[in-house]
Amino acid sequence: MAHPIDLAQLRSLLTDTCDAAVVPSSTLLADALERNLVRVAESSGELVGCVAAEMPSPGHVRLSVIAVRAGMRRKGVASQLLAEMLQQVPQTSGEPPLVSAIANTEQPTATRLLLACGFIGTRVMHTSGTDDALPIHFQHTMRVEYIDPGARHLVHVSAREQLMESLAPADHAVTALVTLSGAPAFEIARFERDDPATLQSGEAAAGIAFSGSILAAVTFLLGFSFASKRFPDDVRLLLILATFSTVLSLIVYASASGELARIRSNSFGRIMKWGNVLSEYGGVLPFVISLPVTYAQVSRNPWTTMILAVVLSAAIAWYEHSEFSIAFRFRRSRSEIALMAFTAVSPVLGAALVATKTTSWPWTAALAVALAMRTWLYLFRRDSERGITERRQWQIRE
Repeated sequence: MAHPIDLAQLRSLLTDTCDAAVVPSSTLLADALERNLVRVAESSGELVGCVAAEMPSPGHVRLSVIAVRAGMRRKGVASQLLAEMLQQVPQTSGEPPLVSAIANTEQPTATRLLLACGFIGTRVMHTSGTDDALPIHFQHTMRVEYIDPGARHLVHVSAREQLMESLAPADHAVTALVTLSGAPAFEIARFERDDPATLQSGEAAAGIAFSGSILAAVTFLLGFSFASKRFPDDVRLLLILATFSTVLSLIVYASASGELARIRSNSFGRIMKWGNVLSEYGGVLPFVISLPVTYAQVSRNPWTTMILAVVLSAAIAWYEHSEFSIAFRFRRSRSEIALMAFTAVSPVLGAALVATKTTSWPWTAALAVALAMRTWLYLFRRDSERGITERRQWQIRE
């Protein structure tokens, strides 16, 4: 990161390597230095490269200039400077700012650098200039976007009218600079445009449908437990708690739908985390773990009971380590792995106690504590679910 004392060397570097028209003024450079928006590369105590930017608003960073001395070019200096700038750009909120740049059609080196560093050219900037070069607005992609592989075409850099027409739709962008018939040409692709409101609405609806189904299953099993006089009271209590937790998850999912309808606080991801965790560790796992206990009461066959319990334990262990589980979306610690192991072997332990008519209260209490600890861990000791922060948030303006 450059410092204010580097201002004189920066001016010298930019004067030696850039046209006078693109060199920022001393005032702009000084402001960029104060706001940590300048990175430099040194060799033998001399500045050999720099990238400078300005931040006209808290949510937008515009690259001002990228310069490398002639003797240090084609060595990856510019790409490393730009990559480090993108990683350390100042953030005033949880959402990273948009990073953009302008490069005209007569700057193939700058265009290739931007495209190689994750930028795409989104539109032609209409200026009052009379030269043949067209300035193109490039912006860094902040999230995963999908290209339609069958909707790409090539446009020569010199074809001004066709280039403006190709970039006119909002879902078209420059993704590569290639050589076509011996001349430079842009590859222009069409991006699939997703609707955040539709995606989040579908996620909330799926959560409500899933919790509703689990609630129906848990309620049926709870009714069976009340109808059986031999059913352990502690397992009944576990099913009652599972019913309460599942109902609570339904309320939380409904709250997420309300947040989506109002679009007030960008808290959809946080609310969905509560619903997901409560439905899994308060509803799904207690229900699945209680199945061998129910079978033991109905069949009174210890062999088939234990076979069922072992199969369910293996299935839970596989699920816990798969990419489909809620635990996969959070960072794991040693204590959490121990809780996961105990949860996986719980069907075997519970079925063995019931089949041998041994007191099951200690097992039920330990299982409830383990599930409660995992719920507390994911809700209060972990950040958002993996991938939630990468989703586009709504911009709120007072």
